[in-house]
This record gives sequence, structure tokens and C-alpha cells, in this order.
Amino acid sequence: MAVKKKSSRSALDRIDSHEKLCRIMQKQTFQKIDTLEARICRMEKVIVGGLFAIFLALLQIIIK
Repeated sequence: MAVKKKSSRSALDRIDSHEKLCRIMQKQTFQKIDTLEARICRMEKVIVGGLFAIFLALLQIIIK
């Protein structure tokens, strides 16, 4: 019976350590997602600004 308790405790320890690892990895994943979201937002601004500049250049060509 003592062996069963020891193995049960060992299993509980392994589950607990696995859950801790999962929480750490989840936190890191969310941090990476937040970083990517910020980078994508900056890229969108650059693309929209570039398209606006191209639009203005084409508009000037058409007006002249």
C-alpha cells in the first residue's frame, strides 16, 4: 500500500510540475502574440501611409 501512495504522490507531483510548465509556456505564448499584434499594427500603418502617398502621387499626375 505504501508503494501505491508513493506512486500516487509522484504522479501528483508530475501533474503539478506539468501544469506549472504549461502556465509558463502559456504566458510566454501570450506575450509573443501581444508582440506580434503590435508589429502587425505598425506594419498596417506603414502600408496605409505608403498607399496614401502613392494615391497622392497618382492624383498629382492626373491633375497636371
